[in-house]
Amino acid sequence: MKEPMILDHPLIKHKVSHLRDINTGTKEFKELVSEIAMLMCYEATRDMPTETVEITTPITTDKFEVLAGRKLAVVPILRAGLGMVEGVLNLIPAAKVGHIGLYRDPTSLEPVEYYCKLPADISEREVMVVDPMLATGGSAADAITQIKKRGAKNIKFLCIIAAPEGIKRLHEAHPDVDIYAAALDKCLNDHGYIVPGLGDAGDRIFGTK
Repeated sequence: MKEPMILDHPLIKHKVSHLRDINTGTKEFKELVSEIAMLMCYEATRDMPTETVEITTPITTDKFEVLAGRKLAVVPILRAGLGMVEGVLNLIPAAKVGHIGLYRDPTSLEPVEYYCKLPADISEREVMVVDPMLATGGSAADAITQIKKRGAKNIKFLCIIAAPEGIKRLHEAHPDVDIYAAALDKCLNDHGYIVPGLGDAGDRIFGTK
């Protein structure tokens, strides 16, 4: 099983700690989620290929590295995943955005898909699936299954907080998918929430209860 990449940079740790705080309001919470997503995207794109091109500076002409043109797509799992999209686009504004919607059945805790719209050329793109929480892993595994059915082959999953149970389930379902998390928490409680976690990310991003 691939080990998840836990991004324990001091800035990320600091921002995640403020996310957890019950006193952090909706506006600040949204901003923190976006900022963390941007920092995570920076780390998750370290393996992007580059090529050498000739560029003329105000002083001289020389050869420099630029991105080699790999196409990217970011796919948030609705609705909480929407909070991470802006942070990714701040770094990669040319990325296409798809959407996949699932909800968790309150009894079985299993995901139910209700919406999926992806770029037509998804099979040609490196895909970042984003969701703030990786709890049971059911929604992430199902979302990635649906994205693969539509042709995607190169997929990474980015979450802010993960539970060991979610990582295990996602790895078992999709061993080829790299997982990036800002924090790995202790466990899930009886209601499927991550402990210590930060509560319901969607409610805190959008100010709903």
